[in-house]
Amino acid sequence: MALVVSEPTPTDEVLDFLLAAPTPEAVIALRPSPAAQARLRYLLDGQRNAGLNDAERSELESYLHLEHFVRRLKIRAREKVAAASGLTQRG
Repeated sequence: MALVVSEPTPTDEVLDFLLAAPTPEAVIALRPSPAAQARLRYLLDGQRNAGLNDAERSELESYLHLEHFVRRLKIRAREKVAAASGLTQRG
């Protein structure tokens, strides 16, 4: 019986990142891995050329949901950094 090790998905990457308890600054600096960027580029190109199968369309949709989540997370991180900066400037 062979063990199949697959590449981590972008969702796996974000979950592992969050489990490391990043600082707000680290959240703001979060970027997708080169592998995730390449896969997303492939899916977006396929969508533009109407060449995606159902599984790829579903994968693209999950990437877009993940990107929305990460954008909201970064907004919250920026707000936290700004609030902490305002507190330290006053005090």
